[in-house]
Amino acid sequence: MKQRVLSLLSSTTEIIYALGCGDRLVGRSHECDYPGEVSKLPICTFPKFNIDGTSREVDDEVNSLVQNALSIYHINEKLLKELKPDIIFTQSQCEVCAVNVNDVENVLKNITGLSCSVLSVEPNSIEDIFNDIQTIAETLNVKSKGNELVDLIKAKIDNTEKMVHQRSRPSIAAIEWIDPLMAAGNWVPQLIKFAGGKNLFGEAGKHSPWMKYNDLVDQNPEIIIVMPCGYDIKKSLTEIKILESKKGWSSMKAVRKGNVYITDGNQFFNRPGPRIIESLEILIEIIHPKLSEVKHIDSGWVKLN
Repeated sequence: MKQRVLSLLSSTTEIIYALGCGDRLVGRSHECDYPGEVSKLPICTFPKFNIDGTSREVDDEVNSLVQNALSIYHINEKLLKELKPDIIFTQSQCEVCAVNVNDVENVLKNITGLSCSVLSVEPNSIEDIFNDIQTIAETLNVKSKGNELVDLIKAKIDNTEKMVHQRSRPSIAAIEWIDPLMAAGNWVPQLIKFAGGKNLFGEAGKHSPWMKYNDLVDQNPEIIIVMPCGYDIKKSLTEIKILESKKGWSSMKAVRKGNVYITDGNQFFNRPGPRIIESLEILIEIIHPKLSEVKHIDSGWVKLN
C-alpha cells in the first residue's frame, strides 16, 4: 500500500518530488508551490499574520504572536483528519519561517483515530541538508535515490569550487531581512564561500543574526545581495527603498559600483533542498559573472539600478 504523505515545509516537498515520490503527497502547506504540479494538492495551513505587509509590519506582527505564546500558523484539523496521512514532514529549525513540529504535534493530540508519524527536519548547514535528503529518502524507502541526489549536489559544489579556485574573493553582505536588518546565516555563508565570495555577516551552521545598519556601512561590502525570507524580487525591490533612504547607503562600495543585487529569496536561498544548486548558480552569476552562463537573471535575480 502506497504511503500517504503530508508535507508542511516547502523544502521537504521539493525533496520528495526530487526523489520521484511526488505521487505520494496528499496535502501541502500554503508555502509549498514548487514544482507547479503541487498546486493541485489541498492546502492544510495558513499564516495568522498579513504576509503582504512591509518588512517592519510583518516582523512586529510575528513578534506579537510569539510574545503571546501563540502559534504563527493555523493547521486545518478537519482536513488533516480527512487526508489521513501516514507521515507528516515538518521542521524544528525556525518557529517563524514555517509550521513547526510543536504546532503539528499539538494538533494531532486533538484528532482521534489518526495514527501517523511525524518527521521533523532541522537544517542549519549544507551537511544538514544532505542528511535531511537521505533521511527523507530512507523514510520513503528510496534510499538509493537519496544518495544519488546528494551526490548530484555535491558534484555541483565541487565543480563550482574548482571554477573559482585562485580567483579574487570580493566581500559579500547577504541580507535576509530588510527592516529590521538581518544577515543570512545557516547554509548561505557556505554557498557564498563555494561561489568564491568572502562572507561578511552570518556564520555557517548558525541562525541568521540581526545586524546594525552602521555595521553594514562600516564593513563597506563590495557586493550586497538581498534575499529576504518569503519575499520574491518584486516585493524586495519595494522594501529595499528603506535601505536606500538611509545615511551612508550611497557611500558604500557596492552601491557606488552598482553591485547591489535583489534575489528571489523565497524560491531559492531560503529553501534548504535540491534547489540550493540553483542558489549556487545565482551566486556565481553575481560574484563571478565571467565564469558562468547567465541562466537566472530576471527570474532568480536582478541588479538594482
